[in-house]
Amino acid sequence: MRAVLTSPAVRWIALLGLCAAYIQGGLTKAFDFGGALAEMAHFGLSPAAPFAVAVIGLELAASAMILSGRLRWLGALALAAFTLGATFMANRFWQMAPPERFGATNGFFEHLGLVGGFLLVAWHDLDTRRGS
Repeated sequence: MRAVLTSPAVRWIALLGLCAAYIQGGLTKAFDFGGALAEMAHFGLSPAAPFAVAVIGLELAASAMILSGRLRWLGALALAAFTLGATFMANRFWQMAPPERFGATNGFFEHLGLVGGFLLVAWHDLDTRRGS
């Protein structure tokens, strides 16, 4: 069982799972740029177009870095920082009344879990390179 769970294929599948929302989000925004602009405007990001392009680029490029192993630590830190910022922007549960507060609270802490996962990926990648 150890050999299976520590295989490169399982590691890649785990990294793909961690990046799945960012790949999906980046592709959705790229193919529905009007929707991406509306999302940026909804969160008060203006001008919307440069923010949308930056978010699409970040989500897809950082995910590709993580999955390819090329500067994996940097891609992971970029998505950790992005996720942390977006979490405080989009899930302000402390400003909401029930029942919206419940979902936003869950989303906030789930996103903190993603931040922790990306920090672990960066730590592991840098630690492995140090030992080389």
